[in-house]
Amino acid sequence: MKSVLNALQEGRLIELPDNDKKSALEYLAALLEAVPDIGVEGGITETVLAREQAHNTGIGKGWACPHARSPRSGEVVCSVGWSPAGIDYGAPDGQSVHLLVMYFIPEGQKNTYLKEISLLAKAIQTQPALQDLKSLVDLNQVRHRLLDAISVALESTTPDARARMIQLEVKHATAQEGSVGLPAELARSIIPVSILAIPGSKPIILCQDRELVQLLEASEQLSSQLVQNGHAEQNGIQVVLRASSNYQPDRVLYECLAFRPSKSTS
Repeated sequence: MKSVLNALQEGRLIELPDNDKKSALEYLAALLEAVPDIGVEGGITETVLAREQAHNTGIGKGWACPHARSPRSGEVVCSVGWSPAGIDYGAPDGQSVHLLVMYFIPEGQKNTYLKEISLLAKAIQTQPALQDLKSLVDLNQVRHRLLDAISVALESTTPDARARMIQLEVKHATAQEGSVGLPAELARSIIPVSILAIPGSKPIILCQDRELVQLLEASEQLSSQLVQNGHAEQNGIQVVLRASSNYQPDRVLYECLAFRPSKSTS
C-alpha cells in the first residue's frame, strides 16, 4: 500500500469534477502524467482507456482500480479520485463507483502491484467501513478511510517497519485531532523533507515548512541517526528515511517524511 500512502502525501487525492467515467479516467491519468518521472510521453491516458474498454476494472463495493502498464522502469505510482455522487462504472456488482485508485505499473513492478491490489481488495471485502462510501462528505473523510485501508493491509501481512511506524503515528495524530478537520491539517502532520548531509557541516533541510526547517537544522546528529536507525527524532519531530542518493564530493541527499503530532514543539 506504499503507492496509496504516497498519493495521499504527495497531493494526488482529488474530488472528481464530474460523474462521467471517461472524464474521471482522463483526469486521474493526467495527474499521473504530471509526475516528473512519468510525463505525458508515458501515454497513460490512452493506455487506461484502451484497457478499460477491454476489461472493466471495478472491483466491487464502490471501488475501481484502473491501471496502465509501461515498459519503463521505476516505481508503482497511483492517483486517487473521489466521486461523492458515484459514477455509473459498469462494475461487475452493479454498484456505482465512489473511489477510483489508478495505478501506473512500470516493467518489473508487476508483482508489487499485484500484492498491493490484493491487499486493498482483501481490506475492502473484510472491513464494512471501507464499503460504506456513500456516507463520505469531504476529502478529509476520504483520507481517513484510505488510511484505514492502509492500516488493515499492513496488519494482514509482514509489514515494512517504517511504513507501519508512519501509519501508526498518523492514526494517533488524527485520533487526537478528532473527526472534524481539514485536509490541510492532515498535511501538516506528514511533511516531505529532503536532507542534504555534507561532511563537517550541519545538515541542510529542504522543506516548505519554515518552522520545521529551523527545528531540524538545529540537530547535529540528524544524519547519523537516519543512517544508523532509519529514523530520527528532534524536538518531538519524527523523521523517517525513505530513500537516499549519493553525490560528489561525499554528499548524501536523504528523502524523508517528517511527522509532527501537534503544533507544540516543546
